[in-house]
Amino acid sequence: MLSKQPSQSVRDDKRAAKALSERNMSPARAAELDYKPLDGGWGWMVVFGAHISIGFAYSTPKVLSIFFEAIQEDLGAGYSEMAWISSIMLAAMYAGGPVSTVLVNRFGSRPIVILGGLMCGVSMVAASFGSSLLHLYFCIGVIGGCGLSLNLNASLTIISKYFLARRPLANGLAMAGSPVFVCVLAPVNEYLLQKFGWRGSLLILGGLMLNCCVAGALMRPVILPCKPSTCAPQKNMEEQPDKCNTRLKGSCMNNAKKFLDWTFFKDRGFIIYLIGNVLFIFGAYAPFVFLSAYAISQGVDEYSAAYLLSITGFVDMFVRPSTGLIANNKWVRPRIQYFFSFAMIFNGTCHLLCPLSKSYAFLVTYAVFFGMSFGMVFALIFECLMDLMGNQRFPSAVGLVTIIECFPILLGPPAGGLLVDIFGEYKYLFLMSGSVIVIAGLFLFLMNIYNYYMLEREKPAEDSEQNQKTIENHDHSTSDAEMKAVMEQTEPQAKEKNGAQRDPRLENAETPN
Repeated sequence: MLSKQPSQSVRDDKRAAKALSERNMSPARAAELDYKPLDGGWGWMVVFGAHISIGFAYSTPKVLSIFFEAIQEDLGAGYSEMAWISSIMLAAMYAGGPVSTVLVNRFGSRPIVILGGLMCGVSMVAASFGSSLLHLYFCIGVIGGCGLSLNLNASLTIISKYFLARRPLANGLAMAGSPVFVCVLAPVNEYLLQKFGWRGSLLILGGLMLNCCVAGALMRPVILPCKPSTCAPQKNMEEQPDKCNTRLKGSCMNNAKKFLDWTFFKDRGFIIYLIGNVLFIFGAYAPFVFLSAYAISQGVDEYSAAYLLSITGFVDMFVRPSTGLIANNKWVRPRIQYFFSFAMIFNGTCHLLCPLSKSYAFLVTYAVFFGMSFGMVFALIFECLMDLMGNQRFPSAVGLVTIIECFPILLGPPAGGLLVDIFGEYKYLFLMSGSVIVIAGLFLFLMNIYNYYMLEREKPAEDSEQNQKTIENHDHSTSDAEMKAVMEQTEPQAKEKNGAQRDPRLENAETPN
């Protein structure tokens, strides 16, 4: 009897593994949750709010480059000095990831996005009164970047709680906010610059960014159905997860430790993802920052140069949700890491070919392929991390990734501007960005092949260890049950024996008459 039940447990484990593979989900994504994601309903309104907040988060550092020439003439700065404005803003947005994650875990996404929108609006209004680059670095870069960080991380976190099966599509639609806002804000900023100058333009842009507060109001917390035995009356999972789940710590210090979990560096897949993304981020934003200036240097007028960013954003707008649909396909989703690698190589190749563009028609062609490849990468960049880490560990992982990525994103655009200052040409900037990104894509592709090969080799050992633990636990529980049964049978027999050994005459003698 003991030999049958362990084999039954083994068969159950195999059936569970087979069902898992049939759903085309990685073990991390298929991990059991404490609730069932809605995969729709109000979640689509949350995606709309995330579309707005993420749109401002990623588009603002790009479209600010339209003001750079006017600011450069007004304040007398070089190309590399101007590039620091966008770099500091992006670095602050990424570096604030862990802090934003802890605040979201403590207070929920809704108040954090509203706070981020207020910070962004105030930063642009304060920058419009600036008279030095240091003032712009602090207002736009530090304050604005921290506000964008609150918007970005809170939006990504709440999407991961509303969606599971349709998560790639939801992420693609939310991340499409970046190209939509680039497409709209690039010509709008050029128009504002011609009408009101860079100071008046920043003032108006600050008012527009207050719409992030409206987006935050749409992010209604997910309601977690608590079990009566483990939870108090029903709580908001988004606002008070620690009170509803007794397994989680309640203090802010424990939350901070959880969302700065350095044990991720023991995960081989996470390390591969991180290295590839650090290389990509270093070269990703310099082409955006200097695309308009490069077009002007080729004899293109200012409005047409600004429209190149709009073309990039317009193409990107359709590519991101389309990429989300493709990634959600049952044939592509199990191989999403390879899809991500291809998108990176495609993006880097576009930058390597850009210096060949000598006319406006070629620049438009470059902008189209740039938007296509960039949209593919950013539609997958967070989905791939969710795929590796799962919904439960994603907030911790994204906080750690963003704070590490702040260093390459801080140095990338200024390094490109330095090349322009040294050589007086933009082609070396695009060659540098393209080479780094192609190397990142090839690294991810080759190392993911190695990672999946090692996982296949390690899987039998893990299954054997798990089966051994199951057998040991079963043997232990069976021996305890047998011991208990023996004790129950022995106890009445002992009582009968003791009663039989006792002499009734002695009992009568002891009883007083």
